[in-house]
Parts: sequence; C-alpha cells; structure tokens
Amino acid sequence: MSGHGGGWANPGPAGLLALAIACFTFYAVLGGKVDHSCIPLLGCWLIGGALVQYTVAVIELKEGATTGGNVFLFFSAFFMLVGGIEFIFKYLVLANGWPAVDARIDGYAWCALWFGLWLWTPAYFKSPLILCLAVLALDVAVPIVALQDLQAIGHDYAGVAANFLGLAGLCGIYVASAIVLNTEYGKTILPMPGPIVKPKNVGA
Repeated sequence: MSGHGGGWANPGPAGLLALAIACFTFYAVLGGKVDHSCIPLLGCWLIGGALVQYTVAVIELKEGATTGGNVFLFFSAFFMLVGGIEFIFKYLVLANGWPAVDARIDGYAWCALWFGLWLWTPAYFKSPLILCLAVLALDVAVPIVALQDLQAIGHDYAGVAANFLGLAGLCGIYVASAIVLNTEYGKTILPMPGPIVKPKNVGA
C-alpha cells in the first residue's frame, strides 16, 4: 500500500471497497442469490469500480507501491471495466436475439488473470494477514471462473467460487476500514495482524 511519501494519502481503502463490491455482486450471481436479469446492473457497478481502482493504481504506482499498483491496474482494466462492458454486451445479445458469441475467449483471458494472480500472490505474504487472506480467497475463485468460461468444468463449483469471493470481499472491507480508522485516530481501532513473512529490517 502507498501513503508513505510525496504528500499523497493512501487510496487503498477506496480500491478495496471497489473490490468488495465486485466480490459481493459476483457472490450473489454465482451463488444464485439473484436472478440473471441483474447482469446489466452488475455491469454498471463494475464500470464504476473500474474508475475507482484505476485512480488507486495510478497513485499507488506514483508512490512506488509496485505490487498494489499493478494489481489495482489490471483489476481495474480487466476484472472491472472489461467485465462490466461484457456483462452489458452479453445481455444485449440475448435480449435482442443477436448471433451467439463464443464466450470461451473469456476463459482464456481469465487464465491470464489466474496465472498472474497465483504468481504474484507470494508478494502479499509480506502484507497484513487479512489482505493476504483476501488474495488467497481470490486464488481459489478466479480459476473456477476461468475454467467455467472455458467450459472445462460445469457450474457445480459456482457456489465454491461465490463463497470465496464473499470472503475476499469481507477481508477487503475490513482492511479498508482498518486503514481509514487507524490512520484517522492515530492508534489501533481495528487490529491488523502482521504478515506471514516478516519484512527484513533495513540495513540488517
């Protein structure tokens, strides 16, 4: 996370809340909590989240937060913006009886997100435990979405993906709230357990 120099405040909480919105809405869709007629509205929420996450990414990268900045950048573009536009487009295809599209291409794109997320996950072992838990939850959900879009597996695992997305969303909200409250009060209001891997002391 950024927020340690240059006069920029930490934008991470806004990005994490945007992620939580995406996770909660995907939880609702994949978990069968809402009807698929909601898809265009979901697309709108994701596009809104893309604007937030892109802003967060630019500030984080300016602050030198390589991991967080790049994760927010690709999430804003592909998970949020492309996802939102695609949901609206797919709904229009069905609603207007347009020629079917081969949506398996989405599965290949999601595979890139899956592989990248898995390979970048160890960088989060040095982050607060709850933020790392959010990433690990996404590590479970994203492959399931990718394999379903590829039609390599059925929708039997949609509930599993939904639950892990819900967990990721809850973790994101907690971390966002802890950053805001602990920063504003200058003390621990919401505890943030330490990382799995302790950062080395400078000069050690």
